[in-house]
Amino acid sequence: MFRVRLVLATLVWAFSLIAASSAFFGALAAQLTFDLTVAHGRVPDTMRLIRVKQGDVVRLRWSADQPVTLHLHGYDIEKHVEPGTTTDLTFTAYATGRFPVHVHAQGARPDGHTHEEEPLVNIEVYPR
Repeated sequence: MFRVRLVLATLVWAFSLIAASSAFFGALAAQLTFDLTVAHGRVPDTMRLIRVKQGDVVRLRWSADQPVTLHLHGYDIEKHVEPGTTTDLTFTAYATGRFPVHVHAQGARPDGHTHEEEPLVNIEVYPR
């Protein structure tokens, strides 16, 4: 009987610790929004590097002066942006590293997957 109580007490303690750490680290995650405008094929230099932490919910609000398809590499998310509209590209930053956002052009390769050499924006995700 003593062993059963000890095992149960240990399990309750372990689950409490897991729940507390999940709540703590979840509370550290932020919800971040960045407004980005593509004009003449570029984003302003001050917005070309975005730094976030692992677990953050990142919302990129895109507008553009011409139709454009954007691709966030590493997370494999594509969004099409039309002039006069705002398009959200939202993701949870689960993977760490540097992830470029490229403009995809149509028709240069048989699969239609081409982009400029230099990314519009780089997203850097740091460990929490």
